[in-house]
Amino acid sequence: MTIMNDETREFVAMHRNEDVRELALKAKRVEGLDLPLALDQIAGWQIARKKLPQWASCEGIVYPPHISMEQCSSQFTAQYKSEIAQTLLAPAATVRARVSDSPESDTLVARRAMVDLTGGFGVDFSYLARGFSQATYVERQRHLCDLAEHNMVALGLDQARIVCGDGVEYLRQMGPVDFIYLDPARRDEHGSRTYAIEDCTPNVLELRDLLLAKSQYTLVKLSPMLDWRKAVADFDGTVREVHIVATGNECKELLLVLGQQVHEEPSAPRVFCVNDNQRIDYDSAAYTQGLRIGGKPLPEAKNYLYEPNASIMKAGCFDLVEERFGVTQVGPSSHLFVSATPVADFPGRGFAIEAIGGMNKKDIKRLLNGTKQANIAVRNFPLTAPQLRKKLKLADGGPVYLFGTTMQGCDHVLLRTSKI
Repeated sequence: MTIMNDETREFVAMHRNEDVRELALKAKRVEGLDLPLALDQIAGWQIARKKLPQWASCEGIVYPPHISMEQCSSQFTAQYKSEIAQTLLAPAATVRARVSDSPESDTLVARRAMVDLTGGFGVDFSYLARGFSQATYVERQRHLCDLAEHNMVALGLDQARIVCGDGVEYLRQMGPVDFIYLDPARRDEHGSRTYAIEDCTPNVLELRDLLLAKSQYTLVKLSPMLDWRKAVADFDGTVREVHIVATGNECKELLLVLGQQVHEEPSAPRVFCVNDNQRIDYDSAAYTQGLRIGGKPLPEAKNYLYEPNASIMKAGCFDLVEERFGVTQVGPSSHLFVSATPVADFPGRGFAIEAIGGMNKKDIKRLLNGTKQANIAVRNFPLTAPQLRKKLKLADGGPVYLFGTTMQGCDHVLLRTSKI
């Protein structure tokens, strides 16, 4: 199967680092050159260079149109899914702490089989497949199947099998496998974005029992906008793990691991919070209140301020953070933490507190002390960040970080800090 001819391939190689919009205007029409395809390849490679560096380093990859490249998983999130699969299926003694960055070093698990029922561009599949001796990609759009068939060969995934067909029909007819992956489409028939599980295609809630019957584990990718607790409740006791995945402090994915109940009484899932290399996990049954009733009293010495990363914020496990890292929430709904001493390995950003004051003119003058610019953030505060910036007449940026928040006792305060 030839997706790109020699003339187009040569054009791509020659102009790979150039601006696609300028190329579209000035490129000469050469016989045999498929310019729209070439422009897609150049734009795709430029995105992949940052988002999928392993794919970008593989000369044989053919990329889809721009929208698919923007929506596909990043290398980080795809590798993390592969890590989940191998951790679930590997014996405890052989579980690897992290999937290697080198595809060649990944070893296959003997005779284990997986199916991706919503193949798409195939990024997630390509990383999941590395840990299985049999890996099946199912996708109903022929052009995506053609791309996947070409790209899996280019990536050296000999165990990959490409099936062009409906994923739900394939699920009904297939035999049992060790692992199933689904990334339901979050667009309705009019192209509008959807978030609720039952509004996605396929509706995984309707397929739950069939998925449990056909696989040991099923990994479902959902919108990061969803409330993970409601999603767990919707699956009615079949969620074994919840993975909240962020990168660059931006929440990207909500992943649920479905599996058969081990005990008669459904158990609460384990929650994994991931933001790049910052990772914590916990038993969701033990930590259900954002702040313990009454709350911990604030330390007398408030020398350090800590802001949880996006995955912690999404999980809402603030009582866990207090207990595990020895910090104290500044207020019931502020989700900022203070400590008298520095905290190692806090899952978020840390700041040294230089001054704390109220919103009166005297305190503001003391806090700013001639400062003309600052990075401003607000949490549980009556003003937005732009409103506070306007009130304080500050430009953006610089080494000062100013937080507006509400302390225990409902006092609105400003904290002047510097980043650790």
